[in-house]
Amino acid sequence: MKKDNFYRIYSALFLTVCLVPAVCTPFFKGDASKEKRESAKLPSFLNEGKINTAFFKEFENYFSENFAFRQQLVTADGRLKSALMHTSADDDVIVGKEGWLYYSETVSDFQRINTLSNGEINAVANNLRIIDRYCESRSADFIFFSAPNKNSLYPENMPYNYIQTDNNSNLENLTEILSSDDFYIDMKSELEALNSPTALYHKTDTHWNNFGAYAAHTMLMNKLGKSSCSAGSNWYTANDRLGDLAAMLYPSEKAKDMQLHNDYEFEYKYTSRFRGLDDISITTENKNSQGHLMMFRDSFGEAILPYMSEQFNTAEFSRAMPYNLKKVKAKDTVIIEIVERNLKNLLKSAPFMEACAVEISDIKAEKGDSSEAVIKTAENNGMTHIYGMLPESFFKGDKYRILVEADGNIYEAFNCFEENLLKDTEYSPYGFSIYLSKEINTDNIRIIVLNDNAGAVYAEFLN
Repeated sequence: MKKDNFYRIYSALFLTVCLVPAVCTPFFKGDASKEKRESAKLPSFLNEGKINTAFFKEFENYFSENFAFRQQLVTADGRLKSALMHTSADDDVIVGKEGWLYYSETVSDFQRINTLSNGEINAVANNLRIIDRYCESRSADFIFFSAPNKNSLYPENMPYNYIQTDNNSNLENLTEILSSDDFYIDMKSELEALNSPTALYHKTDTHWNNFGAYAAHTMLMNKLGKSSCSAGSNWYTANDRLGDLAAMLYPSEKAKDMQLHNDYEFEYKYTSRFRGLDDISITTENKNSQGHLMMFRDSFGEAILPYMSEQFNTAEFSRAMPYNLKKVKAKDTVIIEIVERNLKNLLKSAPFMEACAVEISDIKAEKGDSSEAVIKTAENNGMTHIYGMLPESFFKGDKYRILVEADGNIYEAFNCFEENLLKDTEYSPYGFSIYLSKEINTDNIRIIVLNDNAGAVYAEFLN
C-alpha cells in the first residue's frame, strides 16, 4: 500500500471516530446524576425575543457535557489513569491503595491544613453547649457526634503523596474541648476501639456501610441508656451498593461495592411521603417502642436511620439547615450528626430556637467602637431574629461568649455568620445570631462580647 493511501485511510478513520459522538448525540442520552452533577441544558438561540449572544458558548458547554458515549469515554479514561498511573481522572475523587477511593474534599482534614482557628473551634464547641442547655431547659436529652471522614478512620490506603502535618485536625481539636461534656460522643475513637476485622466503611463510597452504621447506633443508644436495635441472627454480604465515588469516576459501569446486611425484620413504618433515605424530611413510627426522636443529620444518617427508627415510638429525621429546634419538648431525644469535613457549617447559621435567659452577674463592660458593626433584626419563624457581626477589636483571645441584653435580661447568641442573610458583607469569624421571643422588647439592646479573663466590650443598638 502506498504511503499516501495509508495516510488517507488513517485520516478518514480518525475523522470518523471524532464525528461518531457528534452524529450520535441526538440519539443517546447520558445520566449525569451518576457523576453527581447537573448537565448543561440545550441553549436557545433566542432569549425573550432577543438573540442570545452567549449561544455558542452555552452550546459548547452543552455539547461537552452531553455528547454520545461520554460516560463510556470518561470511564475508560478513569480506568486507564487509575490502573497505569494510580491517579484520578476526576478532581473530586482520590484513587487510593487496594481499590479504595476517597473524597477530595476531605484532604484538608486528612493533612491537617486550612483548619479552623482556635477561636472558631471554641465557637463551635460553645454553640453546641448552647443547644445542650436549651434542650436541658426543656427536659430533653441531647447528643452530638461527628461522623469521621473515611480517611480519618482508614488512612492507610491514602496515596503516599498526601503527607500529614503535625497539627491537629478540626475534629481532634473539637474532641479535646468537648471531652468532658456529657452530650458529646467521640465517634472516631469509639469506632477505632472496636478494632473490627470487617471494614466499617465502603471501599468505593464516601460513607460507612450498614455494619458501621449499626456500630454507631449501638454507641448512641448506650449513651442514652437505652437498648439498641437487634441485628438479627446473622450478618451477610452482598455486592449491591453502587459507591458514590466509583459512580463519579466510572459512570458507565455498574460495578457494585460490598454491603453488609442482617436478617432482622424491622417493624417501624414511614409516616411521611417517603421517596428515599436522602429525603430532606422523614418521619417514622413504631408502635412497639417508646419515646420521640428528633435527629438532624446529613447523608451519614441514611444507613443509621432504620436502626434509630426501630427504637423510638415516633422519630423525625431532618437534613435541613438551620436546625429547627423550636419544636423540642419534654422527654424528647435530640441528636445532631454532621460529617467531619463539614464541622465548619456549625458556624454558618443559628438553629431556630428561642434563646433562654442566662444567669450572668456583675458584667463590667466598656463601650467599644461599633462604627464597623453590622446589626440587623428581622421576623423569622414567629421570633425576632437579631444577627450581624462585630469588629475584631471586641474580641480578646480565643475564648469568648457573645451576649445580648434586651428587656432587662441577658441571652447568649450563637457565634454564627449568617452568610445567606449578610450577602453584601464579607465573611467574618465574629458573626453572631440569636432568636428571641416576640414578647421581648428589642427596641434597645446591647451586644456584649464577654472575653475569657480579658474583660467585656459592648455595642449599643437602638431599633
